[in-house]
Amino acid sequence: MQIFKVGGAVRDHLLGKPVTDIDWVVVGATTEEMLAKGFRPVGADFPVFLHPKSGEEYALARTERKSGRGYGGFTFHASPEVTLEEDLIRRDLTINAMAEDDQQNLTDPYHGQRDLEARLLRHVSPAFAEDPLRVLRVARFAARYAGLGFTVAPETLELMRQLSESGELEALTAERSWKEISRALMEDQPQVFIEVLRECGALKVLMPEVDALFGVPQPEAHHPEIDTGVHILSVLEQAARHKQPLTVRWACLLHDLGKGLTPEEEWPRHIAHEHKGLKLIKAVNERFKAPKDCQELALLAGEYHTHGHRALELKPSTLLELLQSFDIYRRPQRFEEFIAACEMDARGRKGLEQRSYPQADYLRGAANAARTVAVQPLLEKGFKGPELGEAIKRERLKALKAYKEKA
Repeated sequence: MQIFKVGGAVRDHLLGKPVTDIDWVVVGATTEEMLAKGFRPVGADFPVFLHPKSGEEYALARTERKSGRGYGGFTFHASPEVTLEEDLIRRDLTINAMAEDDQQNLTDPYHGQRDLEARLLRHVSPAFAEDPLRVLRVARFAARYAGLGFTVAPETLELMRQLSESGELEALTAERSWKEISRALMEDQPQVFIEVLRECGALKVLMPEVDALFGVPQPEAHHPEIDTGVHILSVLEQAARHKQPLTVRWACLLHDLGKGLTPEEEWPRHIAHEHKGLKLIKAVNERFKAPKDCQELALLAGEYHTHGHRALELKPSTLLELLQSFDIYRRPQRFEEFIAACEMDARGRKGLEQRSYPQADYLRGAANAARTVAVQPLLEKGFKGPELGEAIKRERLKALKAYKEKA
């Protein structure tokens, strides 16, 4: 039995980056031997075990063969005869196909170290094209390591293009796709994820609503970058730069989908794109089964982001409607995330990245003014039921009028 550290732990160690998760491969062992040493089995499809003390995952060396469509369409074979090199060749990228023994001796049969130095994301073998999930994974790695100068090797991009055209991407489950998308959006440069997907043709398969934004012009006076797709990439870049959570990044990606529906003869204006885009945002939300908080913020940001930008001009009654829509009294965090999405949208414009966004503090102040209205005095005056609701609304409107006059 030989044990090797493999994959991301080896890659990140060689890059000088912190190693968080460690994967281990065991060569020359049987399931029975692992169980005898106290390892606990967890793999349903292939033999993976948890270490009795550390809890880390140890997998028996295995080979795989394509047997059906999609990510799950593989049969695996694990036995003591499977070599380390045979196990490594089934991996996606050369930089993920290296192994270290307990003496830190490197096994690198597919030149991963060379590609690390060349800053290339390159597939290990032609079998790469058998797994559609790898299109998303490579795009995610491109987003993670773009800051270090990594790019996708042309021949790997070509395989990703073939996969995108093959119909295999449609076989991916919503859960697997969302896992990769959500992780990619939380990388340092999530806009690179979208760029790579677009370059290999996967974006128009997975998110045609986002792909449709490229080439759609906006008024230059408000959007010096003009192209709506380029704007979305810039908004994502700002969201990452400002360390926004996943909810905000997802909303940033989808907020302008309605502009893809504007007839060409109306360009570069996009009248009512906020409302037109809601059905598209809903479709993307459902396609990937996004978490509820991501779905809700994306829809609200899509509908109201222009209200956010025009906050200082809004009538108190419109401002109150906006606050009610977000249920700021029970869901204050959601409104704060909406403000963040609006600010990222404003900063995601060429040459305006550093411009201040006074609307943010104004909206926070408005929310606080509405929240200061006390319900108890109205109850004491005998208001109840629908009448109480109307009385609270009147008082909040009065508070917002006073706030607007002071501001």
